[in-house]
This record gives sequence, C-alpha cells and structure tokens, in this order.
Amino acid sequence: MTDRQAALVTGGATRVGRFFALHLARRGYDIALHYHHSAAAAEETAATIRHQGRECETFAGDFRTGDVEGLVERVVARFPALALLVNSASTYAPGDIRETTREQLETQFGVNLFAPFLLTRAFARRVDAGDIINIVDNKIAFEQHAYAAYLLAKKSLAELTRMAAIELAPAIRVNAIAPGVILPAAQRSSDYLAWRYAGIPQARQGEVEELGQALDYLLDNRFVTGQVLFVDGGESVNRVGRHSENYPGRP
Repeated sequence: MTDRQAALVTGGATRVGRFFALHLARRGYDIALHYHHSAAAAEETAATIRHQGRECETFAGDFRTGDVEGLVERVVARFPALALLVNSASTYAPGDIRETTREQLETQFGVNLFAPFLLTRAFARRVDAGDIINIVDNKIAFEQHAYAAYLLAKKSLAELTRMAAIELAPAIRVNAIAPGVILPAAQRSSDYLAWRYAGIPQARQGEVEELGQALDYLLDNRFVTGQVLFVDGGESVNRVGRHSENYPGRP
C-alpha cells in the first residue's frame, strides 16, 4: 500500500483503456486496472506497469450484472489515495432502432452509461478531490441510427460529463475525451479506412499518443471542467451540409 495517487481505469486491459493505464503509470499514478473478459491481457498490462516502477492491481468485474459501485470500495481499500477515475470500459454493437432488442438496449446502456454513472457516484462519495475522465466517441456529433443504442448511451455519457462537472465542482473535475479513428477494429479493410480518412480534414488516422496528449491537457489544466475534447482530426465538424453550391446538378 502506498500514499501515491492512484487511478482507476475501467476496461484497462486492452486497446484504448490499456494505453491510458500505461500512460497514467508513466505520469506517476499507481493503477487499479479493471477488466471483464481479458484476464490474461490484464495481467500482462499489470506486469508492464509494475516494471515501470508503479503498483498495479487488477480488478475483475462485469458491468452488466456485477456490483459496479463495489468496485470503487475495493479499489480504495487497496489504493487509499485514489484520485482519478477513467471510465474507458465500453461495449459496441450495431443495430438501428427497428432491430434493437430490449436486451441489446439494456447491455449498451448498462455498460456505456449506467456503469460510469454509478462509478461517478461512488467516486464522489469516497474521494475528497480528484478527476473523472469519461471516454465517449466522436460519433456523438452525428445521428448514426445504425448504432442507435450504443450512440444514445454515449451521447448520454457526454451529458453526464457536463452535469456531473457542475454538481461535483470544485473538488472534482469531470471531462471527457471523444476519440475518432485511432484504433480501428482489426476487421476494417484498407478500402474502408481510406474512405473514412477522406472524411477527416486532417486526412489520416490518429495516433494513441494524441489521446495521451488530450488526457494530459485535461489533467494539467485545472480550470477546465465539463468539456468533451474531440480528438478526431476534425471529423466531427466536417459537416458542410447540402447547399446550392455543392448540388451535383448545379449548372
């Protein structure tokens, strides 16, 4: 047990969550690393963090059915100086409104909204001062009904960020990061990615290090709260819309 500040990173075993856990360890935090299915990956990530000279403990938990708030209690018992919560755990599934089942709706909201809400509540009750960073998605800037349940949950998480920032101020700051095309799914084809890049003003895929820079900014600038920082090369603002000058039939 140490009096160094600690960070709880949910979904910290793989992908973006893993990057945030490693990045925060390099910043000097001890890490409480939550995972669901990825036990082996969690232990590998934890070993890497310990090799960096920081303490790391793994915490298993299913946000669909488990005791979400109990996770904070378990973490504080191990890391009394808990000062940061990164809500990175997420589940993602396509489905428009017509085809989304009640079970799919409950799963998407359970993991992507209800869990961060309950963790925020538990964190605020147990931590005197600190930061909460919610990981949303740059898709919240759009109305992509093909991902109805997922996207509605993430939009709600962005609203929770703003609402919690007001309620929990000044002791706890609450911000969010909305990543764009940074770690695309392995099954995405090169043609698909080229098509996506064509819609990004910066015309490229983002780097995970750029997410780290965003995280650093939100942690270091103590006058920033209630913000959703898009890290997406401008994709979320690339919405010129239809008008007379871009009408294909324009003479």
